[in-house]
Amino acid sequence: MPSNAGTTRLVIVESPAKAKTISGYLGPGYVVEASFGHVRDLPRNAADVPAKYKGEPWARLGVDVDNGFHALYVVSPDRKQQISKLTKLAKEVDEIFLATDEDREGEAIAWHLVETLKPKVPVKRMVFHEITKPAIQAAVANPREIDRDLVDAQEARRILDRLYGYEVSPVLWKKVMPKLSAGRVQSVATRIVVERERQRMAFRTAEYWDILATLAVTNPGEGPRNFNATLIALNGDRIATGKDFEPTTGRVKAGAGVVHLDEGGARGLAARLEGRPFTVTRVEEKPYRRRPYAPFITSTLQQEAARKLRFSSQQTMRTAQRLYENGYITYMRTDSVNLSETAIAAARRQIVELYGERSVPPEPRRYTGKVKNAQEAHEAIRPAGDNFRTPGEVAKELSAEEFKLYELIWRRTIASQMTDAVGSSVSVRIRAVSASQEEADFGATGKTITDPGFLRAYVESSDDENAEAEDAERRLPTLVKDQPLTADELAAQGHHTQPPARYTEASLVKALEELGIGRPSTYASIMQTIQDRGYVFKRGQAMIPSFLAFAVIGLMERHYPRLIDYDFTASMENELDEIAGGDHAAVDFLTSFYFGSANGVGDRDIAHAGGLKKLVTENLSDIDARSVNSIPLFTDDEGREVVVRVGRFGPYLQRALPGEQPAPKAEGEEGGAQGDRAPIPEGLAPDELTPEKVHELFLGGGGERKLGDDPATGEPILLKSGRFGPYVASGERKSSLLRSQSPETLTFDEALKLLSLPRVIGTDPEGNEVVANNGRYGPYVKRGDEFRSLDSEDKMFTVTLDEALALLAAPKTRQRRAAAPPLREMGADPLTEKPLVIKDGRFGPYVTDGETNASLRRGQTPEALTLEEASEMLAEKRAKGPAPKKKAAAKKAAPAKKTAAKKTAAATKSTAAKKTTTAKATPAKKATPKKATSSKE
Repeated sequence: MPSNAGTTRLVIVESPAKAKTISGYLGPGYVVEASFGHVRDLPRNAADVPAKYKGEPWARLGVDVDNGFHALYVVSPDRKQQISKLTKLAKEVDEIFLATDEDREGEAIAWHLVETLKPKVPVKRMVFHEITKPAIQAAVANPREIDRDLVDAQEARRILDRLYGYEVSPVLWKKVMPKLSAGRVQSVATRIVVERERQRMAFRTAEYWDILATLAVTNPGEGPRNFNATLIALNGDRIATGKDFEPTTGRVKAGAGVVHLDEGGARGLAARLEGRPFTVTRVEEKPYRRRPYAPFITSTLQQEAARKLRFSSQQTMRTAQRLYENGYITYMRTDSVNLSETAIAAARRQIVELYGERSVPPEPRRYTGKVKNAQEAHEAIRPAGDNFRTPGEVAKELSAEEFKLYELIWRRTIASQMTDAVGSSVSVRIRAVSASQEEADFGATGKTITDPGFLRAYVESSDDENAEAEDAERRLPTLVKDQPLTADELAAQGHHTQPPARYTEASLVKALEELGIGRPSTYASIMQTIQDRGYVFKRGQAMIPSFLAFAVIGLMERHYPRLIDYDFTASMENELDEIAGGDHAAVDFLTSFYFGSANGVGDRDIAHAGGLKKLVTENLSDIDARSVNSIPLFTDDEGREVVVRVGRFGPYLQRALPGEQPAPKAEGEEGGAQGDRAPIPEGLAPDELTPEKVHELFLGGGGERKLGDDPATGEPILLKSGRFGPYVASGERKSSLLRSQSPETLTFDEALKLLSLPRVIGTDPEGNEVVANNGRYGPYVKRGDEFRSLDSEDKMFTVTLDEALALLAAPKTRQRRAAAPPLREMGADPLTEKPLVIKDGRFGPYVTDGETNASLRRGQTPEALTLEEASEMLAEKRAKGPAPKKKAAAKKAAPAKKTAAKKTAAATKSTAAKKTTTAKATPAKKATPKKATSSKE
């Protein structure tokens, strides 16, 4: 490794884990330190804006749009301590290597480090796509300069997203709900999910029938004796299948020319074919060949990890990041399917070792990506190094999550260089003629794989869980034309058409990629953002849009359609790619987008609408908030229009006759159905608001469940859901469920006990009532203003008067609860070697080493958090330093002549009182509008 004697070099990477791995590959004279990601960004809020810029009209944006879109960058508060450390180190070394990631984001971090540290020594950029010793040594030996085109592209993207978020989000605040956000890519992703739900809401199911025949050959040769065949035609006309029906009406498509069998028709035909001869009319055999799949890119890795491992996009990328930083895989943010020559050679060697020489094709396989503007100079995601380590060799070094993902990547890489899967496919047609001369044609297909080739190593999954696997064989008997068959069974079978499947994270990433929207580094954050913003929630793997998403997308479609247009959004991605390639100027692109300059991205630019600024400021008064927040459903049997209204306290149903304007829902109104309004239970999907469900909700269903009738009063006991959780109600009585109870398992007897609270235990000798009840801090007994805690919830129902009085007589002591055991012990911190544990705190779970605590982020769970993630979270928290202590408010000096002032006030009090009849109320101050929050993609 080149290193001048006595020369000290500072190598800056993003994360402590990456720093630890790289430092092991560098010799003496190298200091490796982490920046903890981005060190500068646009101001997050008004408080972040330096004082000298606060008066500037563009300060709220953090971008001087009138002067070349100059960005105002500030050092993140949680990075200041680390920047001080890096600045000090930069003064003590002879050379600096910036070893941030090799993508645009990494290039921008490198540039920000130079701008922030302002080093006086030479600065070089070192890049690598895997963290192995040869790769790191090669990167040190072959540094380059910072690529300003890549930096410009990242900066343009950041500014573009800031302008979009800060200009469009306030419109949503005014017309839909406060604190909402819009984003260049998040809004388009939300639109895709909403459009799919609309298709499901408009879908009308259809029923169709066919016949499944179990056929047998008289004298079987090779293969099975029995096989199944399905009715496909009757008297020459094709039997209707799901694709022949209109999704919005459930009727057969016009001109389809098919026979639509109902249950009676199918059963009748099956009966008429009983005992009739069946004959093979056609046999077609074709060779089967399947090429292996390309190695993983970011999007396909996320898709397959979701299908096979049930990982979310964020989980996949977090796990891949750890594998990359610890030297197990190459860089995981890539859209290239290329493999280097050394990687191809490594894969072919390993295939020979594991599967034999016959499994390696004569020539190496090379793949061409389908992703627009893919960076082909990069590599696909593969095992790191020139000799791939098998999953068995790394099993003991990796967590269960890491092992699963590594094995997936290893198998896909190996399979990509193996031979094709080959075999044969057979298509058979069989005819039977009923006694009434109906010609019924049946069909069957088979597949035989003679050489599985790459399927030995890897089989790709499908988004359709019911789809047949690629390597599944369907063996048929050896059949020839005119061969007679007998029917062992003829079973009529019914089917229903299905609405289009909801998107999963995997299929949504695939849709975005196919549209050319987003890039490898953004997919995971997009999936997380639309969930964090409340636009989408998950039920299992399915992504379901909220009614809030319907309102937001409805507003955008009506008033800003270009901003969520698929082609327009993709064209912006292409423009950013051109900036990265040095073929276009960032200022021209931003000017066109914001002001509507003619020097933009062509005929798809919003320049035709005058640019973003004009678009969101003009005609704002034309947006009708009530209309935007109303989602029409249908007209009921009484002619009333049923709509969903999106209100401050959640969505609710409203119905009215055409032209009738029902009063808006009162602020804070809750509870069950009220006249022409009814609440929508939390978690109900939009397509589940069928007429039947809506009718139930208006009757007071609202997610309620009747448990029975109170034997004492005869009133129904209902299980309900309110703002503060589930509760039971009967008449005027209500009681929340206990912590140990769940709505799903609550019984009638348990509900009766709950409604007995507060329970009167008796009276003390002085006649004071003693009661037991459940409160905010748990179960207790009470007498007048005296309270004592009970040690269990069951005691509320069993504590006797004597026991309660004894408790109340005892002195009131503040009992310290025994420390709860940790939720999980994680092992030693790889950086400090201190033991790490996860505990449950007042504000949720947190990880600690005994001195530093870090709360788990949204989406992280104690079970899934890895040791490396925990170590990095604590390292970041330590880098921030201790939280500044709040200064005590200074006491105000007492006003002079206080007594005199009191006397004056008293003297004028009666006079003032006489004037109250004519005095007007002072108008309340208008609320200061909140600043727009930064919107991620």
